[in-house]
Amino acid sequence: MRAGQPVTKVFLVAAILVVLTLSLGGTSASKAVDPGATYEQLKLFTDVLAIIQNQYVDETEPREVIYGAIRGMLRALDPHSSFLDPESYREMQVETSGSFGGLGIEITIRDDQLTVVAPIEGTPAWRAGVQPGDKIVKIEGLSTKDMSLLDAVKKMRGPKGTKVTITVMREGAKELMDFTVTREIIQVQSVKGQEIEPGVGYLRIRAFQERTARDLEADLEKLVKTGRLAGLVIDLRNNPGGLLQSAVDVSAHFLGDGKLIVYTEGRVRNQNMRFVAHARHALTQVPVVVLVNQGSASASEIVAGAIQDHGRGVVVGQQTFGKGSVQTIIPLPDGSGLRLTTAKYFTPKGRSIQGKGIPPDVVVEPPKEDPAARAAAPPLSEAEQRKRDTQLQRALEILRAARNSEKPTAKAS
Repeated sequence: MRAGQPVTKVFLVAAILVVLTLSLGGTSASKAVDPGATYEQLKLFTDVLAIIQNQYVDETEPREVIYGAIRGMLRALDPHSSFLDPESYREMQVETSGSFGGLGIEITIRDDQLTVVAPIEGTPAWRAGVQPGDKIVKIEGLSTKDMSLLDAVKKMRGPKGTKVTITVMREGAKELMDFTVTREIIQVQSVKGQEIEPGVGYLRIRAFQERTARDLEADLEKLVKTGRLAGLVIDLRNNPGGLLQSAVDVSAHFLGDGKLIVYTEGRVRNQNMRFVAHARHALTQVPVVVLVNQGSASASEIVAGAIQDHGRGVVVGQQTFGKGSVQTIIPLPDGSGLRLTTAKYFTPKGRSIQGKGIPPDVVVEPPKEDPAARAAAPPLSEAEQRKRDTQLQRALEILRAARNSEKPTAKAS
């Protein structure tokens, strides 16, 4: 291989990186990056790439080396920014579709460890006993140290009926725990609504997808038509989030037209946005209790925070996860893309969600349970599950007290 050949390729890559940098930074609201310093560091990058291509023991594929460099660059920023190669960019589109093959868990990186945000209710991971906060230290015996989120997702997804073993470290457990889980096609029913006792509606929101707000509206209409709706429980426990607009639309149903739901702040002006409620028939007069736990994240925290800040309802349960940053998907010319953190979420009163979460108004810790015993036990009826659910029972107590003192009725505004 001639010495001049790889260098030519290197400077083409450098030019692409400079164009990308300028295109993203052109509308920045903060102090611009010194172009001279940027070019100096890009020269260092191209020098190293040229050395690798000319002197590394094995011949390298330029694209793979560059992809690896970009992955490292994004990983150095924060746990949620990442590089999507063309295959990963295509796979990314299934994340909010409501149907995919895998275990049924949302994961993130927290304190440099692969961490479970929440298992999705009714999925293989949930039935196996995986819990929010579990640290996944191995997948199929392979250490997850320095493993990216995308690589971890790839390893856990697979054909329906195949098995994968994950090894987790759980707070309070003396030993590592292995879970061998059979993959399924994960089809998430995002909303489930019902009347759980006379006058009390229950809305379980498992994820925030494209259809969530419409499904929620349909369930609300059924509850209102009973003519006796006097209280509502919104269950966001183990809801790992989803689409921002879905969270805004759901919140609007309870806050009323014109209320601020969430705002974002970033370095680029077009990332500074305010989202307000636009709802023709908001349910503003019925007492609301929102259930949250450690697995409530992102869009769930937006809804809980908005309801809490406006004094629209009581938040019951545990401190939420604390995932309050905005990721923008930026396509690149070769079919790859960037998932880049571009802003942070703030509640209507200006509270940052990122790394802090939403504190409940009423703290209720769930009883400890043995996941192995839960998996081996016969399934309980919904009524029996509700009786054993200490957080839900506390929510019902709050709604009964509100009903006895005010006797509200369902009213849309």
